[in-house]
Amino acid sequence: MENLITKINAVSALYGRDSYSKCDANGNVTWNDDHTTTDAEVEAINSKYQELLAEHDAQAYARNRKAEYPSVRDQLDMMMKDTRDGTTTHQEACEAVKAKYPKPE
Repeated sequence: MENLITKINAVSALYGRDSYSKCDANGNVTWNDDHTTTDAEVEAINSKYQELLAEHDAQAYARNRKAEYPSVRDQLDMMMKDTRDGTTTHQEACEAVKAKYPKPE
């Protein structure tokens, strides 16, 4: 899966979407007040980008789990049948996904 976090996300998180009119993937910003990006702003943008990237990467297990869990419809069907039949199909299906993509400690 491609990384969806960009420097644009960092600029928006730090300064708000209304503070700039354009920002490219490298973090080159066209500010609405026409000021030139300062070294401190560049440093803040790069730092925020790394923070957002780390947060995104830390949630990879959750995105992978979401893609592999059975649909809600199928899970409800499993739970109904488990109740009726005294089985643990739903629990086993969920535990298999959790084992495949464990939550980092």
